[in-house]
Amino acid sequence: MVKRVAIIGAGVSGLASIRCCLEEGLEPTCFEKSNEVGGLWEFSDHSEEGRASIYKSVFTNSSKEMMCFPDFPYPDDYPNYMHQSKVQDYIKTFAQKKNLFRYIQFETLVTSIKKCPNFLITGQWEIVSEKDEKQESTIFDAVMICSGHHVYPNLPTDSFPGLDRFQGYYLHSRDYKGPEVYQGKRVLVIGLGNSGCDIAVELSRLVTQSNIEICYLPYQVIISTRSGSWVMSRVWDDGYPWDMLYVTRFASFLRNALPSFVSDWLYVKKMNKWFKHENYGLMPLNSTLRKEPVFNDELPSRILCGTVSIKPNVKEFTETSAIFEDGTVFEAIDYVIFATGYGYAYPFLDDSIIKSRNNEVTLFKGIFPPFLEKPTLAVIGLVQSLGAAIPTADLQARWAVKVFANSCTLPTTNEMMDDIEEKMGKKLKWFGQSQTLQTDYITYMDELGSFIGAKPNIPWLFLTDPQLALEVYFGPCSPYQFRLMGPGKWDGARNAILTQWDRTLKPTRTRAVSEATRPQPFYNLLKILLFPVLLLAALLAFH
Repeated sequence: MVKRVAIIGAGVSGLASIRCCLEEGLEPTCFEKSNEVGGLWEFSDHSEEGRASIYKSVFTNSSKEMMCFPDFPYPDDYPNYMHQSKVQDYIKTFAQKKNLFRYIQFETLVTSIKKCPNFLITGQWEIVSEKDEKQESTIFDAVMICSGHHVYPNLPTDSFPGLDRFQGYYLHSRDYKGPEVYQGKRVLVIGLGNSGCDIAVELSRLVTQSNIEICYLPYQVIISTRSGSWVMSRVWDDGYPWDMLYVTRFASFLRNALPSFVSDWLYVKKMNKWFKHENYGLMPLNSTLRKEPVFNDELPSRILCGTVSIKPNVKEFTETSAIFEDGTVFEAIDYVIFATGYGYAYPFLDDSIIKSRNNEVTLFKGIFPPFLEKPTLAVIGLVQSLGAAIPTADLQARWAVKVFANSCTLPTTNEMMDDIEEKMGKKLKWFGQSQTLQTDYITYMDELGSFIGAKPNIPWLFLTDPQLALEVYFGPCSPYQFRLMGPGKWDGARNAILTQWDRTLKPTRTRAVSEATRPQPFYNLLKILLFPVLLLAALLAFH
């Protein structure tokens, strides 16, 4: 019987896993390489091997009501989109309030995870850890890998001819910490993702100085992209946070129920509502794919001001310049920053356990290796979607520990592989070719929730609590929904859902001039449905 669980990493996934183990009556031990919780959100002024790394100016792309632990809202006065330091404070407070620190071994590196010799019978694992240059071997009944996927940078130097003779500096975005050292330099950013755009916009604000006078002349930063991307603002219709309007059950239903040509047309129209991407050189090559868009409120204005330019892929480098595929040249480059993402690597684990097919990550529901003889290893926090990582990790961990405790069972290997194949087909259709394990957020969360009885029962809610049902179905699909009912339910979930807009508006209404207003998606829907009826009635009356 599973009792002792090893958890690798004390970021948000690791903390969620510790808490879920305790809820299920298991005994967690968490190994954390650094001396602090938070993982990705813990800023360091230098990047370290084997640790996630962020730059100082990082802000969240998910709003606070959509990225909290489902039973632990952010403070009312926290801004909707938070600086990394605010998120880190929240994570530490969560760990303190839930009494999780006592289960974490800090400054401890896991060097090896191997099946025990009698694994077929016990499903146990041998964990070798290292602290203060001393190694220790411990047997655990189950393992939860929570080390994230922003650790090992993808630096595709072989894909760019001539880079070996380039005389400037080049680095990966994980080594970028701030703009100071780039003052007055000419910078090429390769990659049109969130990090690349953040860095380019930040660098484009720099000014140059002469010995005679201060010249407020912005210099140009260039972003090179192979395939383009949709760029979204965090501020959406009527000034509300984008995800509180976009990530709703009703919107998800429409996207999945409408014919694909209608859904694709609506998607492109919505993405182009802020500005026409083709006029800015940003239009994706495949405009209907639901790949994660870039969230950047300043990039279009930086392009308008001429401080950032968008160029196609780099064809080759010379000693001092980059030649793009359209034949144009960016001369006298000082720095090249590769914002080219990350690769998956678990150096402490045999690759065949997770990468069981064509060297691809093969996991049932993005969590369980399908060919493992005993379901005693889970990967938490690897799946990516337009939803936030914290509630996703919480639900993944809740299901995983129930599988460990035999409260839930997995399908057969063949059934798991069939599901993986089906999901891969849908992933290609919706997100295109990508190494990341991408999925539709609400569909995925409901799927996990249904395994443990935590999926909201919408018809039942409409019968028993219509006010709550309207907010759950037409309002934001906030994390509280997945602690509303079933095992692990939180008594405060109903109130948290009904007051989520109050917490959203509080930090922005620092000068109150009228009553606060919130979106009314249900009534807007009624207007849309009633419009044809009213139009027909008017025409009949006219005749």
